[in-house]
Amino acid sequence: MRALRKVLTTRGRAFVGAGVTLVLAGVFFGFPDLTRFGVLLIALPLVSAALVRTRRTRMRIERHSSPERVAVGQEAHVALSFENVSPGTTPLFLAEERLDHTLGDRPRFVVGRIPPGRVRTIDYTVRSHLRGRHRLGPLGVQVQDPFGLANRHAVLEGSSDLVILPAVHALGSSRHPSSGAGSEGEQAHLIALHGEDDVTIREYRDGDDLRRIHWPATARTGDLMVRQEDRPAQRRAVVVLDPRPTAHGGSGAGSSFEWAVSAVASVAVHLVTAGYAVHLVTAETVASARAAETLGIDEMLDVLALTGQHDDTGSDEILRASQALAGAGGFVVAVLGPCDREATGRVASLRQPGTTGLALVVEAREFGEAPDADPAGEHVDLLRAAGWRAVRVGPHDAVADAWSDLTAATVGSTR
Repeated sequence: MRALRKVLTTRGRAFVGAGVTLVLAGVFFGFPDLTRFGVLLIALPLVSAALVRTRRTRMRIERHSSPERVAVGQEAHVALSFENVSPGTTPLFLAEERLDHTLGDRPRFVVGRIPPGRVRTIDYTVRSHLRGRHRLGPLGVQVQDPFGLANRHAVLEGSSDLVILPAVHALGSSRHPSSGAGSEGEQAHLIALHGEDDVTIREYRDGDDLRRIHWPATARTGDLMVRQEDRPAQRRAVVVLDPRPTAHGGSGAGSSFEWAVSAVASVAVHLVTAGYAVHLVTAETVASARAAETLGIDEMLDVLALTGQHDDTGSDEILRASQALAGAGGFVVAVLGPCDREATGRVASLRQPGTTGLALVVEAREFGEAPDADPAGEHVDLLRAAGWRAVRVGPHDAVADAWSDLTAATVGSTR
């Protein structure tokens, strides 16, 4: 009986109740027609329930999102395909896509009958205000008989993921930290001992410029030899994200950590576009040993889409990795929270003599509850005293404006 109650709809249960009442009334008052009508009312829901429970349909579900990676606030279009792999035509059914709550309301749609071997596609749109990897599916299906007396619920297993990237803001600057090619100094090229062209010699290959033929080496070896120019050195930048929960305030999309992630993504994309070799230092890249690699824009955004806050004990590994990278040359960009002056002092030591250090310090208390955070101004002053350009940022400061102020600031300024 319990299973029957689950299958019957409210209308079906009402039919059964009315049928039982009519049967009893017909028997009690001696009206056979009333009894027969009551039996019909009872039989209809029972037959409908049997048909709904015994009818088996097999479908293959596929999801394709376009694009597969979108930024926060952008729409993604999902194509949900139903392929009927059963020998019979599918019934009319109601489908509900189960989504992470950050993607919005669950889309519902009625799917018509699908003949064997045919495919029907339904499109819907999702949008998220929070970065991360969000799940699409599984799909809930409800099959109902034509009279609405019985239904059957099923969950079609299978899901896919949609990656929501952090927001990237276009950055400009009134004063660029340094050029994208060359070392930390002003010269953009490595100067060989014999001049600007390296005299490394190699054999001639088809397509080489004949003006590069090195005649003395050709005469000595008897084979055509060409000079190979050295390529410009590429400037390095180390971008560090502070993941400590105690250094940030607020929660959700409006937290200081989310502001910091968006700032790091914007700065990293800006520097790669300007020609820098960028090392992204987060808890995830340090754990996977990818902090030592120079990542492309897509790789960095994928990392930042999934990065999260980590216990303060992991900050030592982040600082050690940053120290090793900064010690090899290049300038440092840090986005951090104001917690623990000793930790900020260690960040300040990342800047090597003769190089540039840029820091955005979030005012964690203005983003929300942050019981362990200090006023950001104290940490900004500490960084400036160590030769950094540092500015304080709050929840109402745009990333582009903060970066413009930062690159325009001079060492020790009070901006």
